[in-house]
Amino acid sequence: MIYLDHNATTPVPQEVVEAMMPYLTSEWGNPSSSYRFGSKLKRVIENAREQVAGLIAAEPRELIFTSCGTESNNTAIHAALQVNPDKKHIVTSTVEHSSVLNYCMALQKQGYRVTYLPVDCEGLLKLGDLESAIDNDTAMVSLMWANNETGVLFPVLEIAELCRARGVLFHCDAVQAAGKIPINVRNLPVDYLSLTGHKFHAPKGIGALYVHRRTPFLPFVYGGHQEHNLRGGTENVALIAGMGRAAGLASKHLSNYEQKVRPLRDSLEEGILKTTPNAELNGHKTLRLANTTNISFQGIESEALLLLLDKDGICASSGSACLADSDEPSHVIKAMKPENPAAGQMIRFSLATNTRRQDITATVKAVQTAVSTLSG
Repeated sequence: MIYLDHNATTPVPQEVVEAMMPYLTSEWGNPSSSYRFGSKLKRVIENAREQVAGLIAAEPRELIFTSCGTESNNTAIHAALQVNPDKKHIVTSTVEHSSVLNYCMALQKQGYRVTYLPVDCEGLLKLGDLESAIDNDTAMVSLMWANNETGVLFPVLEIAELCRARGVLFHCDAVQAAGKIPINVRNLPVDYLSLTGHKFHAPKGIGALYVHRRTPFLPFVYGGHQEHNLRGGTENVALIAGMGRAAGLASKHLSNYEQKVRPLRDSLEEGILKTTPNAELNGHKTLRLANTTNISFQGIESEALLLLLDKDGICASSGSACLADSDEPSHVIKAMKPENPAAGQMIRFSLATNTRRQDITATVKAVQTAVSTLSG
């Protein structure tokens, strides 16, 4: 198998599995228990919190464990609105993850007003559009750091500084960015920042939300006193330990990530664009993640091409895994190129440090063959 869909999910390495195993076998107590067999697991959770906080240069107390990126995004939006009950305006973009867009659409039915900022044909956002959208009724701005389909990067520092200057809470969905580019929240005036473990080689089902120590917050999930009274529910110690170990590994390898992955991505991209007729890159050439390329194949339906690639053992995608069951074309590419059929004729390839040179060579050849077959 050639796996080129790391933006959907990532394999869990043996070191992470080993970090989790004690809490799936012998150390199965409840961390909230008063006796030592359970209560000693609180230290395991706090150690993991320190590791995940280290990945984004946060203070451990600023991190809340959640079940996934979707919960983290929903929690941040909910909190910002709850602490600003008199404000009914949200600013986001047309290319956000479905966990943001669908929640915003639900909020519109509850009387909130949402501004969806456009992007240009390369997927870039204009800061002037954001500045014009913010008004006295704006409760929050929610914008992603790195797009999950194209890898295009938004100017998060400038966005954060603009929001801070206007006195508006800013939430950043950094799910795709974490572990791929440096993140230092000490130098970034962001109020909330979302993470999920399975994008950087932790198991699925565990995420985190950074909340700046001075940012007001109200829980999304009420229950017991867990997570310092900020999220109720018995902690999944095994998954938390796994996310902590994966975050530690990601921090260790971050300095070499780009130099390992970008040349392979560029080789794949250039190979496909040079050998495949009517292939076109979606997204900015340079302002994107080092591991992601999104390519349209004119006249070729995404699902047909993916089917042939799958027969060759190549895993890629036609957009977000969260929307894989939808018949709708990519909302991201549609927002970038509204008059172009590219949204239903594109493939996303996303690499990792374990991608091999021979994987790239084989994929370029397979794409060329598959496109030739479907064109004939």
